[in-house]
Amino acid sequence: MKQPDPINLAHAVESALEHYFATLEDEQITNLYHLVIEQVEAPLIRYVLKRTCGNRTHAARILGINRNTLHRKITLYRIEIE
Repeated sequence: MKQPDPINLAHAVESALEHYFATLEDEQITNLYHLVIEQVEAPLIRYVLKRTCGNRTHAARILGINRNTLHRKITLYRIEIE
């Protein structure tokens, strides 16, 4: 399987962050790291689970995380497996 271009992914994230900061105006930002991780991690897990037809072992391998960690994150983000 062809590896995705990390530069394009990084550019997409950077563009999203620029847009996010532009909409904040003068609001104070706190806990940005956790906000970004939560906003990215849940859709990433959903997408990989969809691509693996709900196979948690395969999804965990693709994500590079332990299967138990994946299970905790599925529970945390209330992800439904189809």
